[in-house]
Amino acid sequence: NVLSDPSASIESIETNRRKLEDDILIGGESRNIATSGMLEMQPTERYKAISLQAVDKVAERHPALLPHLYDVKLAGMVFPFKASPYYVDELIDWEAEDVRKDPFYRLVFPTLDMLSDEHRNKLEAAYEEGDPKNLIKTVEEIRSDLNPHPAGQQTLNAPRDDSLTGVQHKYSETVLVFPAAGQTCHAHCTYCFRWAQFIGDDELRFVQKEASSLFEYLRQHEEVSDILMTGGDPMVMKTRSLVQYLEPLTDPNFLPHVKNIRIGTRSLSFWPQRFTTDDDADEVIQLLRRVREEGGRHVAIMAHLSHVRELSTDKVKAAVTRLQKEAFATIRSQSPVMRGINDDAQVWAEKWRTEVNMGIIPYYMFMARDTGAQAFFDVPMAKAHKIYSDALRNCSGLIRTVRGPSMSCTPGKVEVTGVEEIMGQKVFILCFLQCRDENWIGRPFFAKYDPKAVWFDDLEHLDGMELPWDESGLPRPVPPTIC
Repeated sequence: NVLSDPSASIESIETNRRKLEDDILIGGESRNIATSGMLEMQPTERYKAISLQAVDKVAERHPALLPHLYDVKLAGMVFPFKASPYYVDELIDWEAEDVRKDPFYRLVFPTLDMLSDEHRNKLEAAYEEGDPKNLIKTVEEIRSDLNPHPAGQQTLNAPRDDSLTGVQHKYSETVLVFPAAGQTCHAHCTYCFRWAQFIGDDELRFVQKEASSLFEYLRQHEEVSDILMTGGDPMVMKTRSLVQYLEPLTDPNFLPHVKNIRIGTRSLSFWPQRFTTDDDADEVIQLLRRVREEGGRHVAIMAHLSHVRELSTDKVKAAVTRLQKEAFATIRSQSPVMRGINDDAQVWAEKWRTEVNMGIIPYYMFMARDTGAQAFFDVPMAKAHKIYSDALRNCSGLIRTVRGPSMSCTPGKVEVTGVEEIMGQKVFILCFLQCRDENWIGRPFFAKYDPKAVWFDDLEHLDGMELPWDESGLPRPVPPTIC
């Protein structure tokens, strides 16, 4: 009211401002918790996505992109493209001898090499024909061939309530929620296994439109201890949108069986300013802190971090510090091992060592899921296990928290734990870290060694044994003994 009155004096405005700050500091109606803030440490920068239509402007700033514009634009018709100014200007090495080999270029700029020869020829022919309707039809056909929803995401992972959309209840203790406003990211990874969320086809998307139905579902399922907010990226949401999901959890008596709030995010890599200089950065830090302090829940930021270079800038260091010291959140890192990006043991060892030094907990190494451009990025299980093992040998015990290489597949989460020779036969040793049938968890099983196998359904059983999933990909009953 004071600010809207032209006759108000500067003194009156300042008095009311101080009163408002006092209300916030003592926990008045706003219930905010004061934070030190970091706005003065970095220049304010407004996020503005770089779309496929804007890559020409990127090429003006970074001429190394010019020879590849046709490649990017045509591939971007199939694979969703989006980048952030921070990522493009501060992480990609535009001075590299061949920018296409730079892991950070490769991670956001699509290429026709991501398509099979058949799909590439089909796309280029439709483009050269010049018929927009046929081009759209061709793109849709190619996308449908790329297995947009792997591992039964739309059917087998559905919640136990047909009326609830945008929620997955795959494991008894964990519910995944896909907030409607978080079904995009600050930038899109070229290898994203949820790429179908971003191509504008509502039939392929998971969307949870409001929180009340989710909370009602959780009231009926007291076995759930963990909520995993995912997407897309929930951290593209403004804090006013996050509030409907997180504000109720600041009350310890609300759904007391829910102990852990996980937020999957790529924002530390793509837009760390979300936690420092965005116009509602203070509010999101305060909200996370209240969930921890008032609600008594564990708040985990599940950060997608692929490479040590992502942790090198002052902006990401400031964001990490603020999440840890002001929001009291724990940061865990996870990433798939991807060819041409991080398929090197030294890269992983350096990344994990840096993370531990920054107080980030290494959590998972994943395999590339069987969707989209998997064939372009995949790393065979045998090589992934060697990368993992070689990297760990060069790290301290603090890094042994990391699991992998793992596959999040239909029956559960399968980890490759070893490659050994047993009775003259080379085999993979695997186990379930999570499974629909919880009796499988922690029990080893074996598969024939195949140096080319990249996914669980590439595996073959040993003679006289069965793999623990049936033809539909669901777990078989656990046998009384496993030899």
